[in-house]
Amino acid sequence: MGSLDGFVAIITGAARGQGEAEARLLTSHGARVVLTDVLADQGKAVAADIGSAALFVAHDVSSPEGWNEVIGATNAAFGRIDILVNNAAISRPVKLEATDPDLYDEIYRVNQFGVYLGMRAVLEPMKAVGGGSIINISSVAGLRGSSTLFAYAATKWAVRGMTQSAALELARYKIRVNAIFPGLIDTPINDGNPPSMNEALLKTTPMRRMGKPSEIAEAVLFLASPASSFATGTELAIDGGMSI
Repeated sequence: MGSLDGFVAIITGAARGQGEAEARLLTSHGARVVLTDVLADQGKAVAADIGSAALFVAHDVSSPEGWNEVIGATNAAFGRIDILVNNAAISRPVKLEATDPDLYDEIYRVNQFGVYLGMRAVLEPMKAVGGGSIINISSVAGLRGSSTLFAYAATKWAVRGMTQSAALELARYKIRVNAIFPGLIDTPINDGNPPSMNEALLKTTPMRRMGKPSEIAEAVLFLASPASSFATGTELAIDGGMSI
């Protein structure tokens, strides 16, 4: 896919799971990466293990002020922003009937509002360097309905629409906006699911296994790299066939 030498990426939710795998892979291809997360101890440890190409910033994606701090820290450390991976998300296995307004708002603020804030925050820095790549991590729940993940599915469908709209708007600035739709991936976000729920999801996955964080990271690398230079508004399902 070519080198990412000279590129600078921000990856949210990068203290573990998919975000950590993405940060490690992008730096291995030459990028410098700012990892953000609310899990400060874990995030600092990952960044320290990666080395001088990585910086950790404690960050709540639902905070506009937090995004200002991330942009400032990234520019201070690395001088530019070329890539944003909106990876941070939370999930609660709750149906509509049991979803109260506070729970819905909690999920909305991280999964949807946080993506909006991230895209908005990097616009001027990306314009300043002549373009960029925004990669929004949605979910297979953003491609089909879910009877057990009402609020999560709602926000992931929203990310799909936001990606399409931003791709149309920002193409003139050479800013590409694409989305990845993971299926059941072996990350801590699934730890809160009842075992029966994960078993049911596996049964609807034709490949009959969970995906690996590294398999999502490879897709992120492609969409971040010059190899995907003519791709914007792309919807890339990495789900073992679940959405077919």
